[in-house]
Amino acid sequence: MLQKTTPETEPAPGAAQRLAGLIDAFEPAQSAPPRSLWAFILWSVRGAWPVLLLAALISALVGTTEVISALLLGLIIDAVVESGPIGFFARHLWLMVLFVAFFVVLRPLAFGLSSAANSIVVMPNVYVLVQSRLNRWTLGQPVTFFDNDFAGRIAQKQVQTARALTDVANEAINTMAFALASILGSVVLLLTIDSRVALALALWLAAYLALIHHFLPQVRARSGARAGARAQVSGQVVDTITNIKTVKLFAHADFEDRAALNAMGIFRDRAVEFGEVQAVFRFWLMVIAGVLPVMLIGGTLWLWTLGATTPGDIAAAGAVSIRIAQMTGWVSFVLMAIYGNIGEIEDGMKTLTPPPSLADAPDVVELGRVAGAVRFEDVGFAYGRQSGGVERLDLAIAPGEKIGIVGASGAGKSTLVALLLRLYDVEAGRITIDGQDIRGVTQESLRRNIAMVTQETAMFNRSAYENIRYGRPDATRAEVEEAARAAEAHAFILGLQDHAGRRGYDAHLGERGVRLSGGQRQRIALARAFLKNAPILVLDEATSALDSEVEAAVQDALEPLMDGKTVLAIAHRLSTIARLDRIIVLDEGRVIEQGSHEELLAREGVYARFWARQSGGFLGCDAVS
Repeated sequence: MLQKTTPETEPAPGAAQRLAGLIDAFEPAQSAPPRSLWAFILWSVRGAWPVLLLAALISALVGTTEVISALLLGLIIDAVVESGPIGFFARHLWLMVLFVAFFVVLRPLAFGLSSAANSIVVMPNVYVLVQSRLNRWTLGQPVTFFDNDFAGRIAQKQVQTARALTDVANEAINTMAFALASILGSVVLLLTIDSRVALALALWLAAYLALIHHFLPQVRARSGARAGARAQVSGQVVDTITNIKTVKLFAHADFEDRAALNAMGIFRDRAVEFGEVQAVFRFWLMVIAGVLPVMLIGGTLWLWTLGATTPGDIAAAGAVSIRIAQMTGWVSFVLMAIYGNIGEIEDGMKTLTPPPSLADAPDVVELGRVAGAVRFEDVGFAYGRQSGGVERLDLAIAPGEKIGIVGASGAGKSTLVALLLRLYDVEAGRITIDGQDIRGVTQESLRRNIAMVTQETAMFNRSAYENIRYGRPDATRAEVEEAARAAEAHAFILGLQDHAGRRGYDAHLGERGVRLSGGQRQRIALARAFLKNAPILVLDEATSALDSEVEAAVQDALEPLMDGKTVLAIAHRLSTIARLDRIIVLDEGRVIEQGSHEELLAREGVYARFWARQSGGFLGCDAVS
């Protein structure tokens, strides 16, 4: 599990913050998320249950105030009938004092306390608690999880599930506990009037629950379908916006518009289906709500004609019946919202809760800083297919040795690096670092020992300073700038300015570093690697996007970066690796040649052919790419 993290900002002191602190919104989950609904809900809010139950109890207390209101109304009417207008205040002043105290002091206090419990304690904390746990779990997924889905869709599912579960918790506390206490209190009140009136309420309640039971499963299913369609729209739109330059270059705005409209059309159909069941449900709800006042007021009037009830009883029964009838619509729509949210939770669970396909074993250990001895022992990996990747790969790299890796497209270069980083687990053989099987150490500690600069460098939409400092989050400003100078990035960073007017190292780089050229992005990535200073360095075409002059400068800068480190450098331009200790030539996932640059040229094999073609200025169809 990922360790618990908390925001860097200190919350402002005050009563509200202390009240909000009753729930630890950043407490990590202690287990994997279950894949069944109620177990998942329990997992999501575990640790907050005592406070949630207390909030529900307060809400139930507020619900009883509705019944007390009706009881006081009945008592006053009976007192008026009994004493008449002249003697009422003389004989029943205590009743009026109680009436005023209840409505002016006690009832507002109860509602204020309930509101504070929900708006300060429950709503802000539950959302963050669920979102943080889902986000931690998602960050622990392997890269294949993200490769197989839209980034926007995954983010939408996190937000959707956290919001839906928060709404379920809030409405269960704020409405269901309130309504249940109101109905139970009403039954008690009606029993004091006449058991036959209480029986009428019980019969009505049974019919109401039958209506709920019939419609809400339909609401749940159609809400889940609507949520899935909405997430698909988000995924489609985010995918298009993320690749907007490609859309523009190919003049495919209309094509992307049609794709988005198609997703929106499906969402619209699911929304109409949800609206249809909602409209029918509301009609029957209003019918059954209208029956209740007729039953209770009519029944109490009939009993009054028999001398079994008082005018105050009629007023109390009427107040209760009208309040419950009004509450029926409110509670039913809340129940429909709860079931709708449950459908969205279930939909989010399908996406977010699968166990990682690549997980740390229970007995893994932390890998300390390594010397850098890397060994591939009879390694096989084909992405679950029959061929591709690497096959029976044996390769030993000594600590501090610098090797270049070349080969045609599909030869297995990127696969070799991905396996070393344990982005995938080997299907055969093993990989060791300093004699330790990398499957026996945590993925985080493994990757802390490896710095990597790729051909397609990822940038965050954060400042240049934060992007470089990502290599070592505890680095000082001076260390960040020193790394930038080493990577030939300092000069152009000083000239940066973003849309908000931030300059230099404080300028934001845009999504995926869109404000930078390819060469600038790679120099930022090189600075990040300089700062990380890991014992193993992987360079995947690290200088491919640089012009010749800057490349020469960065190559010189790489010398101190590589000093004392184990280096694996994938290169298409062979001139960039000719000075390395050893060059490995891959073909169809196997090592077919290895040796120094001079040794491989003397052998006049595949590497020599690559070199000759590049030196001659022509890259043939089987040349390294």
